[in-house]
Amino acid sequence: MATLTIPVTPFPGQKPGTSGLRKQVPVFQQPHYLEAFVQSVFDSLADFQGQTLVLGGDGRFLNLQACQTIVKMAAANGFGRVVVGRGGLLSTPAASCVIRKRKAFGGLILSASHNPGGPDGDFGIKYNIGAGGPAPEKVTEAIYAHTQQIRQYRISDVADVRLDVLGEATLDGMAVEVIDPVADYALLMQTLFDFDRIRALFRSGFRMQFDAMHAITGPYAHAILEGILGAPAGTVRNGTPLPDFGGGHPDPNMVHAHELVEALYAADGPDFGAASDGDGDRNMVMGKGFYVTPSDSLAVLAANATLVPGYRKGLAGVARSMPTSQAVDRVAEQLGIACYETPTGWKFFGNLLDAGMATLCGEESFGTGSDHVREKDGLWAVLFWLDVLAARNESVRTVVEQHWRQYGRNVYARHDWEAIDSAVAERLVADLRTRLHEFAGHRIGGHEVAHADDFAYTDPVDGSVSTQQGIRILFADGSRIVYRLSGTGTAGATLRVYLERFEPNPARQAVSADDALRDLAAIADELAGIRARTGRTAPDVVT
Repeated sequence: MATLTIPVTPFPGQKPGTSGLRKQVPVFQQPHYLEAFVQSVFDSLADFQGQTLVLGGDGRFLNLQACQTIVKMAAANGFGRVVVGRGGLLSTPAASCVIRKRKAFGGLILSASHNPGGPDGDFGIKYNIGAGGPAPEKVTEAIYAHTQQIRQYRISDVADVRLDVLGEATLDGMAVEVIDPVADYALLMQTLFDFDRIRALFRSGFRMQFDAMHAITGPYAHAILEGILGAPAGTVRNGTPLPDFGGGHPDPNMVHAHELVEALYAADGPDFGAASDGDGDRNMVMGKGFYVTPSDSLAVLAANATLVPGYRKGLAGVARSMPTSQAVDRVAEQLGIACYETPTGWKFFGNLLDAGMATLCGEESFGTGSDHVREKDGLWAVLFWLDVLAARNESVRTVVEQHWRQYGRNVYARHDWEAIDSAVAERLVADLRTRLHEFAGHRIGGHEVAHADDFAYTDPVDGSVSTQQGIRILFADGSRIVYRLSGTGTAGATLRVYLERFEPNPARQAVSADDALRDLAAIADELAGIRARTGRTAPDVVT
């Protein structure tokens, strides 16, 4: 077999600190574009010859073709084995699970997360390290540097390998092992949760709907929920992964998972509903006629963790991203454990998990996880909820409302202004930064500002410092407004505005988030001039 060395020119990659490389599909279809990035990843690594690489993705358009290319490049660059999910499929949390179980050198995950797919949609690729989590900044910085100077890539000149049949083959001297993408993950879930108790819950007549949104969690949900746990057939909807996600947007929120929301608010709706995203690392949870914010979900799971076998000994600590509500902080305080506030990005949780300083972590962007893997995990969160509901024999609404009575309610919402002009968004944030000193000590819209800053974080494990992680306006009554530009899109910029108010009085906790946060939303617009600058009249998505 021959190894080809193909000349390429450096290309404008993606700056370090992001979730790998995300671009629109036509960008990845440019000659040698994918290959140049993959070679840049390999060139940034050392001592991987003969080692194992895990590979798979969410099944979106280009997934299978990219897998074939990467397998051939891994062989040409000296890996000893590639472990790939059948059909090129692996959810992001399952990939982390396989990396850790196989003690692999690392893995390449093909996904653009919750972004749309298809020929005109998005594609992405990221590298995960041997601990199973996203590459830290020192690695992403090295990858980015190599994309700026790459001159050639190496690829084996061989025919495609069968990726649709379980088993092992040899490609140019390298082993290619095709595995069941669900098996290792399902075994791990059975060590964490009381599957017998959840089976009994379904036998009792408990009804559930899980919307896989034609994305990667479909096979996992069919195998675990309907297979192992015995949920009735039809519990999983949109369970077949499709290259374009069935034309939908695989983002599990009230807007894009509207069919699930409508089912849960129907008079004859199920008792429990959940959805997951493109690559399986996010989740939305609902009860009958009741939506659970991701921030509340993290807090409820932390408060009830000892009911679940995998966490019966208690939690070492909890962690949340800065924009996530402070609900879990109140649980940590009562439990007497540490609570860490980090920048957005799962890699910041990885250090805490590896150091044994945190057990549960969560982000307001529908991501929750624990130390069982090093990624957020959508289906894991759903199973956690099912086990808590089975143990308490109560409804979702009852569990959450009792939680509010005990800890208080952090009323919370996120307003997304999507695909706005990048220059406009960057100027808006820059102007806010220059005016931060004007806010503290002043009353705005009837609220006294106690503190205003641009969030910075010093990692308690490695001492690294991250700055400009989001603008915070903190009010004396505990309310917050947070502004942050998101880096998860591929077109324009997304401005996220987070609104939070603490309500300790149970008599006032039933108020809707819209009503409770209306004045904060007006203040947020007044301070930043969002409508005036963008020409928009309302956010695109409110969660």
